[in-house]
Amino acid sequence: MPTLSHFKTIPDLYSYLVNDFGKSQTKPVFKVKVGEKYTDISYQQMKEEVESFANGLAYMGVKRDSKVSIIAENRPEWVYSDMAILGLGGVDVPLYPISTSETIEFIINDSESVGIIVSNNFQLNKVMKIRNNCKDLKFIVVMGDMDVSEYSDVYTFKTVQEKGNQFSRENPNHLNESLKIAAPDDLCTIIYTSGTTGIPKGVMLTHNNIMSNVRAVHDIFSIDYNDTFLSFLPLCHIFERMGGYYTALSAGCTVAYAESIEKVGQNLTEIKPTVMTAVPRLFERMYSKIHKNVDAQPEKKQKIFHWAVATGAAYAEARKAPGSIPIGLSLKHKLADKLVLSKIRDKTGGNLKFIISGGAALPRAMGDFFESVGLLIIEGYGLTESSPVISINRVNDYKFGSVGKPVPGVEVKIAKDGEILAAGPNIMQGYYKNKKETEETIKDGWLYTGDIGVFDAEGFLIITDRKKNLFKTSGGKYIAPTPLENLFLASKYIDQFILIGDRRMFLSALIVPDFEALKEFADANRIPYKDPLELTKLKQVYELLEKDLAQFQKKLANYERVRKFTILDKAFTIEGGEMTPSLKIKRKVIEERYSDLIDDMYKGLEA
Repeated sequence: MPTLSHFKTIPDLYSYLVNDFGKSQTKPVFKVKVGEKYTDISYQQMKEEVESFANGLAYMGVKRDSKVSIIAENRPEWVYSDMAILGLGGVDVPLYPISTSETIEFIINDSESVGIIVSNNFQLNKVMKIRNNCKDLKFIVVMGDMDVSEYSDVYTFKTVQEKGNQFSRENPNHLNESLKIAAPDDLCTIIYTSGTTGIPKGVMLTHNNIMSNVRAVHDIFSIDYNDTFLSFLPLCHIFERMGGYYTALSAGCTVAYAESIEKVGQNLTEIKPTVMTAVPRLFERMYSKIHKNVDAQPEKKQKIFHWAVATGAAYAEARKAPGSIPIGLSLKHKLADKLVLSKIRDKTGGNLKFIISGGAALPRAMGDFFESVGLLIIEGYGLTESSPVISINRVNDYKFGSVGKPVPGVEVKIAKDGEILAAGPNIMQGYYKNKKETEETIKDGWLYTGDIGVFDAEGFLIITDRKKNLFKTSGGKYIAPTPLENLFLASKYIDQFILIGDRRMFLSALIVPDFEALKEFADANRIPYKDPLELTKLKQVYELLEKDLAQFQKKLANYERVRKFTILDKAFTIEGGEMTPSLKIKRKVIEERYSDLIDDMYKGLEA
């Protein structure tokens, strides 16, 4: 479904929403949790908040091409800040809330940000540690109400808005004129990719880069002002910013903000969204929780559950086939839905039309399972460098295990070495102040994604792995680790799984177990333990995982089989530096950190 209007820039979108569309709307633009209840925010309130803040930033010297950083969790003030900066012709530089002081210092200095907007005192403290090292930084704004009188050039959000109201009285046409400044090919944002290795690189995206992607998504999906999004992925990531923010608002949808990742489950039932963006990790946790609950039920209830899911799967397949669904299957499905499937959907609010998944590969088993219960997961693919969507499945044309077909306006081809190349209006302008990296990534108008993939016979793009992840055993066999890792992640006893084998005689693995599942196993078998960590050292647990792995790798080639593994006593985390903020594993970091354990697995062993 097309957007409300043909928006060329983000300020175009903002102006239309608050001056045209919003004037006739009684439904809110945002919902945010205040205390125990969700509160509505109207388009008029959004207009007042954005414009007073934009005028305040203008008072503080923000103008065309000024860079201003934002480090905050998802909340309306993130949007107000974004719209205000862009409305002045400026460029915003979003940072992940988990960023360290060192990362903040690098990004502020590299982007030449004149200001930074932070969410709270915790983020402020990180900035204050490195403030004196940031020569271009002129001001800091704190979204929350707090006493900032002890600092110079630190203001609260409300104080800046008050300054903006005064500035507006003295310069009544300044913002209206500024909103016309941005051109489609002007720089809109610089997004620093955390990357799995090396120093962050600033991806330069124009208004047209992003809005072309918004239009492409609207050509594919039917969403409108009746829809409600639940937003919980970080707005500083282009996936949520483009998909759950600009795309949603450009269709007149309402956006509700989850309180936190931990409370997404509760917020789903409160908001009852129709659309949401997510990452595979959410589905893996949901899948694990559902099956743990089932395993704890009497055998009779377990049989009903598995019958219902199997019926749901058969019904889903029948719907794709030409012709009508057999009456017997329809009746069975109605019963299965009443007894089991609808209860699972109710946990997500009961209104989801589809969920868009990105950021990492979605295991095929996850797609199949949730489809069988009536929750359609639409997997897509892209990079920050492509604003971000390159390809995506459609509601009526999808294939689990693939990332769909290219979006309108984007061309995709496969290089001789298997690398996926993309070209189109969504491709970045380059890396900020990094000509060398830009020239290595964009050649003759083609973005070299670093991903390896193929098109199947029906035109669906299938990602096999990251180019950098491919490794070669000492026996000369090339291994793509991700598909193998996804295979083993289907085990109820495995939470995280990293394949090892580059230039080694055989494959090994580092396994982070599902500690809850291990506890249940130990309790059921009367295995004594003092704490969950002790379980990782027990012979019975090693043998359990060994047996589980053997079942999963029966059909693998000999060189693809895991011959040895080590059980770790703690998970890989973003805070620990082993994962990126988009939940991608940093392989090199993990291999270096656990090098002694890895070496031990190969000592005295022969192929």
